[in-house]
Amino acid sequence: MEWIFIVLVVVVFFYFRTRTAKGVKNISTNDLKGILKGKDKQFIDVRTPGEYKARHIPEFKNIPLDQLPGKLQTLKSDKDIVVICQSGMRSSRAASILAKAGFQNVYNVKGGMSRWS
Repeated sequence: MEWIFIVLVVVVFFYFRTRTAKGVKNISTNDLKGILKGKDKQFIDVRTPGEYKARHIPEFKNIPLDQLPGKLQTLKSDKDIVVICQSGMRSSRAASILAKAGFQNVYNVKGGMSRWS
């Protein structure tokens, strides 16, 4: 019976780690390809500067996750914001920060750069 409890704890943990905050929409990398040239969007890469320098999508501006709360005022609240990271975990956290700060149209790229081709 103890293993059932452990499995339940793991499932709940992953649910809360991967759920999307209210107001955040998940998009695929294929969806991203269709909106990359949008002038009405802001593209934010929340990986470290080293990760960004090694490989990034040119339309994305690098604002590491740990610096995002201090840079919110540099973002336009009237434009959609698309966030990406390596796997989708950090960008999910970034999207939650943005949504809680009042940004209305926030998009998280599922799978992040790991799924970008």
